[in-house]
Amino acid sequence: MRVCVRFFTSLREIIGKREETIEFRTKNEVTVNTILKRLAKKYGKSFVNYVYDYRTGEVKGFLQFLVNGQSSDRDRELRNDDVLAIIPPVGGG
Repeated sequence: MRVCVRFFTSLREIIGKREETIEFRTKNEVTVNTILKRLAKKYGKSFVNYVYDYRTGEVKGFLQFLVNGQSSDRDRELRNDDVLAIIPPVGGG
């Protein structure tokens, strides 16, 4: 199974690319949380500090997740060839 993950703004700078395809060779359920854990392991401290609250270990509330263009919670089960976009807050004025 594979999922394309798209990164925006600050997260794109941390990762160093616009998107990445992540492959899984498991029959277990793959969720948005599964993807975040895989990315944290791969990209380390900078990613972890940006995505997770250091006090609680929870994903920071300002991040939004879109699966195939639709808002999603982190427990959503993903399917082969889904596209996950991780959207940080957008400022402006």
